[in-house]
Amino acid sequence: MTNPAKSPAPDTPPAGQPQGTPPARRRRSKRIAVGAAVGVAVAGAVALVSTQLVPSPSHASTHKATVQVNCQAAPTGCGYADATNSGVPSGMTLQAVPGQVSSGSGWAYSAASQEVDVTGSGAVLTGLNIPYNLNITASNVTINDSKVVTSGTFGVSIRHTAGVTIENSTISGTNATSGRLNSAISDVYGDSTGLTIKNNDITDFRSAVQLNAGTVTGNYIHDPGYITGDHTNGVISNGGTAQLTITHNTILNKLSQTDAITLDTNQTPGPVSNKTIENNLLAGGDYPIYGGTAFSHTTSNILIENNRFGQLYYPKSGQFGPVAYFNSTQPGNVWSGNMWITSGKPIPAPRAGGW
Repeated sequence: MTNPAKSPAPDTPPAGQPQGTPPARRRRSKRIAVGAAVGVAVAGAVALVSTQLVPSPSHASTHKATVQVNCQAAPTGCGYADATNSGVPSGMTLQAVPGQVSSGSGWAYSAASQEVDVTGSGAVLTGLNIPYNLNITASNVTINDSKVVTSGTFGVSIRHTAGVTIENSTISGTNATSGRLNSAISDVYGDSTGLTIKNNDITDFRSAVQLNAGTVTGNYIHDPGYITGDHTNGVISNGGTAQLTITHNTILNKLSQTDAITLDTNQTPGPVSNKTIENNLLAGGDYPIYGGTAFSHTTSNILIENNRFGQLYYPKSGQFGPVAYFNSTQPGNVWSGNMWITSGKPIPAPRAGGW
């Protein structure tokens, strides 16, 4: 994305604001922000999965549904992504780039730029171990069963493309501090279409996935890195009106600032619409979800449904609550079926501006 990302200001509301009020927003550069948090252990966040009969959020008066709870430490117990069902399949042998293979149909390692460039439409990269930025400038590219472990600005960069799929891959910095990735997967200019980010294991990042349109599904996004000045994001969008669907992911931000998902980083007021956040397991940051109305954006057709909010780090899921900057009264916006993962109890729609 051409402009530096913007984000919520961290940690503590300004004087005079109640704890339920979102922290003031300010421009986020790639290297602004706050200290990492010490996670707060919450009673009931246990590794074992239990099953409870709880009212179905949409039909609480007449129906009951069986809901699995307390699976934050082992998300697969509730059907979500974790290390057992995301990333490169266990036991798979990968070819080292450039030591064992340095090029293929539509792609090549560049010693001059120290990156792997994908320039051929329809290229398929599979079974590779890449210790460099993977730079994609062609459309209809598939990255599958591969590992990208590097440091610096990007793990996978996507520029002016359509139909790119990144799936069943592991994308990480080289460590959680000086080797963390600024962005693990980034649609650099925010204009790519038809992106699919699926079933990946992503860690040691400042921002895990940056895009404005496409589908993000089945990913295990966890254990972000941190260097002084970072704002930390799971899935982040500049807003706009293109369809973005974020579904069935596990996104855990153990730090005390920013988010698991943000829909509205562009500081210029404008429309934010056609975004779906559905059936994810989310926890951490200031608020796990920033829902579109920051910077005076107008929103419509923002659907936040059937998500489970973990309490692994904070009793309110995020430091200040589960969601901020979401207005359920604007046209087509829906808050429905969202619940605490420790109890299965429904979470009411947030108040205007905060929770």
